[in-house]
Amino acid sequence: MDKNQLFKRQITLAEIGEIGQQKLQNASVLVVGCGGLGSPVAVYLASSGVGKIHLVDFDTVDITNLHRQVFYSLDDVGKSKAAVLSAFIKKRAPFTEVSFTNNPITKENVFELIERVDIVVDGTDSLPTKYLLNDACVIKNKPLVYGSLYKFDGYVAAFNVLQKDGNYSANLRDAFPEMAADIPNCEEAGTLNSIVGIIATQQVNEVLKLITGIGKPLTNQLLIYNSLENTQLKMKLKPTVLKDKIAKLFKVQTYFDIACSTQNPDWQISPKDLKSKLGDENLEIIAVLPNLNLPFKVDQTIPIQEFNADKITIDISKTYVMVCQRGFNSYKATEKLKAEYPDLKVFNLTGGISSY
Repeated sequence: MDKNQLFKRQITLAEIGEIGQQKLQNASVLVVGCGGLGSPVAVYLASSGVGKIHLVDFDTVDITNLHRQVFYSLDDVGKSKAAVLSAFIKKRAPFTEVSFTNNPITKENVFELIERVDIVVDGTDSLPTKYLLNDACVIKNKPLVYGSLYKFDGYVAAFNVLQKDGNYSANLRDAFPEMAADIPNCEEAGTLNSIVGIIATQQVNEVLKLITGIGKPLTNQLLIYNSLENTQLKMKLKPTVLKDKIAKLFKVQTYFDIACSTQNPDWQISPKDLKSKLGDENLEIIAVLPNLNLPFKVDQTIPIQEFNADKITIDISKTYVMVCQRGFNSYKATEKLKAEYPDLKVFNLTGGISSY
């Protein structure tokens, strides 16, 4: 296959040309998260001719992903996202070497993963992971293309980019110095598929500019776009939280995310076992996400952000089951109840409503 023919429309751009195309071919990118942001980012980058892409995602395709994660199909449900996406890219990007890691990115493996690449792309919806990537990229002098979503809003920035004066541009901690508590992800807050695609392609745009050296990257600013009003603003940033401080933070922070952790098997109830117990007067079911489309009646709905174990009236003779969409937030609630009432019979619905 003729490479110039495949990328003809892109090479035709005077700002790209054959030199820019070769820069793309020589580049390597790490895409962390293969969901709504990461999957289109990876496909568009490969389609643009980026030479090496490594995907990182521990998750599997769920039916609730498909409305916005458009490079997966019904046949992919239950399969590894990273593996499916890698196979898809290989079919359409012959000049891209794609590989994947089917495990969470953690404090223990983050340096090994980012050292291999030129640019890191944050396609996650995990706040601890976003700070982990930011801090690791600052420590290792790697540019990070950030993307984030909240309902109808999207956020994009090119963090920690080397400037002409030899210094590095602002990073995530210059916008938000501390990790906020109980910020809902898209499972909790919901999201419209159009904003997901808009922000993903904005991230692709930043990566292409950084690699080819054209245009003006989103450095020292955070772009905030609202899809309902078609409005955007740019939050100006100054690099004030520098490498030395972030290195000290890295030593003490765990960046722990319950969604990436192993759940206690003794605190689980399978969908089959729950079905057999429905109707039992000693069973109490608590949903920790509002507006769930539930196939059974729940006794209480307490959003995980408001879940306070010591303020819930408990009957020690009852069995409690926590439910959410995929079993992550309900496990948080289970942990909180077990911590407050160690002898209470409380279980997490394994896999959430998606597995019921």
